[in-house]
Amino acid sequence: MNVYEIGNMGEKLAGNTYPGRGIVLGVTPDGKKAVAAYFIMGRSVNSRNRVFCVEPDGIRTEAHDPALMKDPHLIIYHPVRALGKGLIVTNGDQTDTIWEFAARGESWEAALRTRQFEDDAPNWTPRISGIQAGDGSYKLSILKAADPEGKACARFFWEYPATAGLGHFLHTYVCDGNPVIPTFQGEPERVEIPAKLEDFAEQLWNNLDENNKISLFVRYTDIETGAYEQKIINKHC
Repeated sequence: MNVYEIGNMGEKLAGNTYPGRGIVLGVTPDGKKAVAAYFIMGRSVNSRNRVFCVEPDGIRTEAHDPALMKDPHLIIYHPVRALGKGLIVTNGDQTDTIWEFAARGESWEAALRTRQFEDDAPNWTPRISGIQAGDGSYKLSILKAADPEGKACARFFWEYPATAGLGHFLHTYVCDGNPVIPTFQGEPERVEIPAKLEDFAEQLWNNLDENNKISLFVRYTDIETGAYEQKIINKHC
């Protein structure tokens, strides 16, 4: 077993109908650009009725058709926010919690210790979070139920240096399931990062399940200058 094997994102997503929501953080092969990607999927009408919209400091999820929105709880939030020269990427409103703690000079670990998994029994969807520094290094975290009843929360944190061509992929679910969707297991997965934004966005979007994919965000940031390019793809244009 090669624990340092680097996987391909297209291959990891292809054939998996429901990895849920996913974060990829990493660095381009030339070591010059920090890369961040976030995608959302959904199985219900309410969950699928969403788009990514640009905000001055990141992106926000919004209802594609407000008339169809039944419950904004857990599905309308600010998944990406700038933090100085870095970036916060999460699958819920813990983005704001992390930002608020950082503004007070407190750590993201302290911020996430005030939060836990989502209150959507019986799945107890994990809260996944990432924070990318201006130098391309990054941290990832998952908060997940420690028992089937959702009585306790297990919190995991990882920290990675900026390594040319390497990224890590963290997602909420292993795969689809019924009646319970199995939550992500183990460490974030090592994946290769393409040199070009368009190539990475295409690789991700084209391999997400056609029925369940909703929106994708990808950003490439020049580590030296801070200038960035980004792409958003919404199933509901």
